Amino acid sequence: MKEDGIGPGQIIRRKQDGTLEYNRDELTIEEPLEIRIGNKTVATTMRTPGHDGELAAGFLLSEAIVQPRDGIRKISKRQNRVTVHLRANTKFKLNSAQRFGTISSSCGLCGKENIDAIRQNFPPIKSTSLRIDIETLLSLPDKLRANQSDFARTGGIHAAGVFLIDGRPRIVREDIGRHNAVDKVIGRALMDGKLPLDRHVLLVSGRASFEIMQKALAAGIPIVASVSAPSSLAMEFAREMNQTLVGFLRPPSFNIYSHVERVILD
Repeated sequence: MKEDGIGPGQIIRRKQDGTLEYNRDELTIEEPLEIRIGNKTVATTMRTPGHDGELAAGFLLSEAIVQPRDGIRKISKRQNRVTVHLRANTKFKLNSAQRFGTISSSCGLCGKENIDAIRQNFPPIKSTSLRIDIETLLSLPDKLRANQSDFARTGGIHAAGVFLIDGRPRIVREDIGRHNAVDKVIGRALMDGKLPLDRHVLLVSGRASFEIMQKALAAGIPIVASVSAPSSLAMEFAREMNQTLVGFLRPPSFNIYSHVERVILD
């Protein structure tokens, strides 16, 4: 295993002229990670190695497992297992959040017992004064790509980036699972004591699912953008929770699905 999440693979490549060549290709690593609180296993997720402590912190935040947010004392790692140590008197709940089985890299909601266990009790976004201009919004995909070193080598990894409202990148992380990438960025903010991210924008390289919106809400992020399509449930959730949702952000075009007042259109 390589800590940067990239491993070489021996391949046979057929070129445009029909000839074959033996080569080595850089592949995104996918391995299981066990997340524990003390000696209690909370979940096992498939992820790309790297920033595992951030992933665990972001997962516990977005699943509303640990209360309060600053209840994490330290995080330790041994091989493919992360153990989270809580501060004294910190409460955690597993009744609705504990997963059954392994969470695949493509499904962050796998293992939930019922739909009620999916929706966590996070308050709606309060701020309505935050606004982003069109040119800044359109600049974000290129800035995200510029910070995707692993994507440039593999072409097979997702990214999530938290940006200041003026477009400056704050935190960018990559993972084979788009939900893991979001957990890593909000986990970093949690560990740095920077929550809530109520003056920031989240951009994801894949689809904007309900789960992505919920994770953004857990971190207090008011504007979420994706380069691909949102789901219908993501749109409904964004409208209910006062989040601005932008999809198909592919300069020079984009779609706004909720709370357009945060985008300066003229």
